[in-house]
Order: sequence, then C-alpha cells, then structure tokens
Amino acid sequence: MTASTSPGSTPGPTSRLRAERIRLAYGERVVVGGGGGLDLAVPDGALTVVVGPNGCGKSTVLRALGRLMRPTAGRVLLDGRAIDSMPTRAVAQQLALLPQSPTAPEGLTVRDLVARGRHPHQRWFSTASAADEDAVARALGRVGMLDLADRVVDELSGGQRQRAWIALALAQETDLLLLDEPTTYLDLNHQLEVLDLVHELVHPSGAGGAEGGEGAEGSGGRTAVAVLHDLNLTARYADHVVAVKEGAVVAAGTPAEVFTEELLEQVFSVRARVLEDPVAGGPLIVPLAGRHATAAPQAHDDEQPSQPSQPGEPGQGPVLSVVQETRPAPSTASSTAPPTGPQHSHPSTPVTSGAPR
Repeated sequence: MTASTSPGSTPGPTSRLRAERIRLAYGERVVVGGGGGLDLAVPDGALTVVVGPNGCGKSTVLRALGRLMRPTAGRVLLDGRAIDSMPTRAVAQQLALLPQSPTAPEGLTVRDLVARGRHPHQRWFSTASAADEDAVARALGRVGMLDLADRVVDELSGGQRQRAWIALALAQETDLLLLDEPTTYLDLNHQLEVLDLVHELVHPSGAGGAEGGEGAEGSGGRTAVAVLHDLNLTARYADHVVAVKEGAVVAAGTPAEVFTEELLEQVFSVRARVLEDPVAGGPLIVPLAGRHATAAPQAHDDEQPSQPSQPGEPGQGPVLSVVQETRPAPSTASSTAPPTGPQHSHPSTPVTSGAPR
C-alpha cells in the first residue's frame, strides 16, 4: 500500500478513537502533521501497530491519542467527542495508556501497583471496595500474576514487570489500551509473552465468556494500539499497521499491504526482501545490509531456485523465523505465560489521565 491523501483514515467499518488533521509540537518545533495535519483512525476490536524510524513521531501520536499531549491544530475524537473537552475521569474509564519504561515507587508490591488502576472508579479518599478488589484479582489472573501479587515490583523479571503494568491497565477496565513500546528492553521470550497477552486481550479465545473479560461491546475483546520497532513481530501480531515517517502517515493497512519492499526502503531507508512467513503465512522481512546488501534478487516463478550452500560457504545463513509453539515453557508456576493466541497473531502509570483518587 502506497501513500494516499489520508492513508491513516480508512482502517475499517468503525473507529471509536481517531485523530483528525492533528499537528503536534514541542514548543516551536512541529513533530507531527507539519504538512497539513495527520489523520489516523483506530479500528475497533483490533490490534493496531504504529511503526516508523526513530524520531518520526510514533510515541508523540500515541500521547495525543491518550490525551497526554494537546494538538496545536486538529482534534482527537473519542466516541465522536473531542477528547480534550471530556472530563478526566470519563476518559480514564474508557482509555488506558502504558508509557515507555514505566517505573514503580520503591517497595511497591504488584497488588498495590495494579490497585492503582482502580483510581478512576473511586471517589476522593474512598477505600477499595469489594468490586475494586475483584477487578484487581481478575487483572492479576488474566496476566498470570496471582502467585506474585505480594512480590515487590522491583524484584520481578522484565517480562513479569511488564505484565504487572499491563494488569494495572486491565484493572482500569477500559476497552481501549495504548501501549508505547511494550517490548522495549525485553528478550525474545519475554517479548513473545507480552505480545501473546496483548493478542489474547484483543482476540480472547473465550470471547463472550468468563475468559473474555470486560471487553468491547459483546465480543469480550479490546481495542489496542501499540508502538513497536520489530517489524517481523509486528507482521506476526498486528491486524492493522500504520507506517509513519517525518510526522506523516505514509501507509496504513494489513501487514501484507504495508510491508512491501518499496515501502520499507521509502520509510526506513533499508533495502529488504519480503518473503512469506513459513508459520503464519504473512510477510517475513529480511533486511539487506552490509555484506548482504548485494544479495541476488528473488527468483521469478519461471526461474529455478539456487541450490542451498554447503555449511561454511560465505554469505549464506538460515532465515530466523519466530516459531511460537517451539518456545520453551517457563520452569516455574510463577513465570507461567498467559494463554497464547493463534500463530498468525493479529494488540509512570497507564493513563488515568490525571484522574483523582
């Protein structure tokens, strides 16, 4: 999919959260929408992933969608209303944001951290109700952290810590989740744990039942937007991809529509081959850089494929493809990963938007 007049504005049939011609700036420096504003519609009940090179404005757009940053022009709409005009508590009851690399106060337990997600539902100086405690327990159970509820957050592994923060967002009981680089600093196994969990939240295996949770209207699922850097994981998990460059949406669509060789060179200035993922069937991106930059182009259908090289021949190597079902299971119950979705997977404190206790 190539750039159009407003490539981010036509994702699907419905969209509760959208940006219309927004321009975002830090002081006098315009970061997003300098060429007439940025349009972006988030398809309901799907995992949207925003990709682009460093400094292109991905996280800035997410902050605007979460009402952490006010556009200097244009508007962000939630259910048809300008999000800036809505009461803070009302926004926080519908939308949660997990920022990059959040930190918890020293000595805070997992249970206490997750309980902070209930603040938008509580009155000033009120104590936790039975409903609040149930919501915290459900959130901890959903991310597989009940056994670690009394552990101090600082004692957790990277993957466990990220799941605890996601549980905080779940305790808010919102239908919309915004996640800014949720896999940053995590190893591959923990990246898969987090993305499996986000996928399960959007496409629950028990949709409509007890496992589905309190998701979007009747389906049991939520709507999620994530900023990611790993394009192959994006291709594996995303339903909808938005490619951003220099503060503008260049392309939007399915992974197969967006991840073309031409677009990868246009957006990331990287030559690559786009192959078929042998597991999920979607696009698999193989960059051509350094000693691989002069690799021969793909053979056409009427050409005979070249013979594989023998071990030790230069310039050849296996294509690494993430095969989720071969991932080793965690060794202890305390690190049990949440349920994984199908292999063709399609998403400081999450935004309470400053909601008072």
